[in-house]
Amino acid sequence: MGILDVRNCTKRFGGLVAVKALNMCLNQGDLYGLIGPNGAGKTTVFNLITGVYKTDEGSIELDGRTIHRSKPSSIARLGISRTFQNIRLFRSMTVLENVKVARHMRKKQGIVDAIVRTRHLKTEEDEIERDAMNLLKIFNLDARADELAFNLPYGSQRRLEIARALATSPKVLLLDEPAAGMNPHESLELMRLIRSIRDEFHITILLVEHNMKVVMGVCEKIQVIDYGETIALGTPKEIQGNPKVIEAYLGGA
Repeated sequence: MGILDVRNCTKRFGGLVAVKALNMCLNQGDLYGLIGPNGAGKTTVFNLITGVYKTDEGSIELDGRTIHRSKPSSIARLGISRTFQNIRLFRSMTVLENVKVARHMRKKQGIVDAIVRTRHLKTEEDEIERDAMNLLKIFNLDARADELAFNLPYGSQRRLEIARALATSPKVLLLDEPAAGMNPHESLELMRLIRSIRDEFHITILLVEHNMKVVMGVCEKIQVIDYGETIALGTPKEIQGNPKVIEAYLGGA
């Protein structure tokens, strides 16, 4: 049993089977890649894991606890956080506020403390701001903490979204095409960042990405799906030379 177990999961949309009897097991500390051609079902897998979609068949467990019938908010509290293919920052909030609002999910003080502004609330708010600033320093965003999020350059917005996801203190971090739109230099820096996140925060990372240089450079294990089914699983070297993978991407050309 891994920290994240997807067992025989199937998801249908009418007559379309988007994910079919999928099995996936991530162990603590894995850097795990999920790849496949456009329409292979990768984002659907993310949506199943995070509770956006419910499985038609199969089960999903996080650290031994069944989550596939839970609400997205409950799954987030249990320890799964994600970024999105299309950046979804709170654009009218500052960089710091984007991270703080995610950190509030772990807040201990209740509504009474908020109403009367207790000392415990003030202490916790100070801790949240300090933790948020520490995250921004890791992502080289602390100097822009008071800027509105939509004013950041594209690559910085990507980093901010990852920082916000980490602010929820996840056990498993799902990154949905984090290198999308990045130039080669930004992609290289992202690879280093992903490795350092895994090592510093001791978390498991599941990565969906079309940039094969990033996938092969950062992932230690890769699962390839096509039409919602697994066609290959192995190390980057094993995946690169797999005939089924080559055919899926090149269409048999």
